[in-house]
Amino acid sequence: MTRLDPQPWMTAPEALKLMAALGEARFVGGAVRNALIGKPVTEVDIATPLVPGEVEKRLAAAAIKAVPTGIGHGTITAVVDGRPFEVTTLRRDVETDGRRAVVAFTTDWAEDAQRRDFTMNALYASADGQVLDTVGGIDDLKARRVRFVGDPVRRIREDYLRILRLFRFHAWYGAGEIDAAALKAVAQEAHGIAMLSGERVAKEMLRLLEAEDPVPAFKTMVHAAVLSEVLPAEPNLTRLANLVAIDAADGLASDPLLRLAALMPGPESAVPPVEFAHLLAERWKLSNAQRERLETIARNDCVSLPLSGRDAHKLIYRLGSPRAADVFRLAWAENPTQSAAALLRSAGEWPAPRFPLGGADAIKAGLPEGPLVGEVLADLEAWWIDGDFTADRAALLDRLKKTVEAML
Repeated sequence: MTRLDPQPWMTAPEALKLMAALGEARFVGGAVRNALIGKPVTEVDIATPLVPGEVEKRLAAAAIKAVPTGIGHGTITAVVDGRPFEVTTLRRDVETDGRRAVVAFTTDWAEDAQRRDFTMNALYASADGQVLDTVGGIDDLKARRVRFVGDPVRRIREDYLRILRLFRFHAWYGAGEIDAAALKAVAQEAHGIAMLSGERVAKEMLRLLEAEDPVPAFKTMVHAAVLSEVLPAEPNLTRLANLVAIDAADGLASDPLLRLAALMPGPESAVPPVEFAHLLAERWKLSNAQRERLETIARNDCVSLPLSGRDAHKLIYRLGSPRAADVFRLAWAENPTQSAAALLRSAGEWPAPRFPLGGADAIKAGLPEGPLVGEVLADLEAWWIDGDFTADRAALLDRLKKTVEAML
């Protein structure tokens, strides 16, 4: 039987305190999976045969805060000295509709495993590291094979998000071709994605885009007619692949939203970039910040390399350094033979100046208050920008004076 060597997340005082308080419990899911293959563990979940009321009782006895975050489905968040752990009672599905389930509690670990999505996620470990595997998850994990627990069609119909999770988990943990039985089921059931909420789709897709190389998974999603269920137009997979390669070669952090922007089709597409961004933001219920970023990139998705220093400064001044850097990286991905490394450094280092004049200067120069002030200052600012921001305040005041004299 497989046993985990002691792990920091298992031997942490908070984990030890919680496991001792529950008595009957095992670590489950991602923490066990990642520990077995040497990947970082970020979240630690607990499974227990204890019903929620008994869990609350034992937590209270140990002076551990209990938050009923999903008590209808058997989940209580235990907060131990400020650290949260999700504690979930073993359960089985009684009824499902493709989005949510009605559950019944059980004391059978194998029955709980049968309702989980993939075999690699149906692994349990006791406090001393003994791993319980009733579905062949360890062998699948070693083979880097993402396989549904039991019948793939049944698992998918329980929650259609599992279609997207299949590709996400394969991108993160799989190797080679995706499991044939899983792909067959996906092709049959892809229509069910339409019933999922935008928020759930967005979360899963952005996690997929965060993988080291999501491109093979995306290509398979195209062939399985899955991407057409989540994107408003045919994606630009070539640009995504170029961006992923640039990230790897230049040590740039993977940026899921930027990679999403890379998928936008060209301006000649039936769904041009700005419309693509708008439709996607609506469908996926993106946050205001995500929507603003995606739409800003879309509006400027026509920049091509090489780009002069002057034009780069214009873009940085107009968009701000972070959004200009987005545009530079996508332009690089569009034309990978033209490096944008220098432009990215410029976006991070060039101190964009502030326009030195204001309305008070225009009025002092003799302009009457009103819309004319804004028009004249806008023309002066455009002249200043075209000169690569070299004119100082004195030069701008002189040009303002001459402009006003010519008008009056």
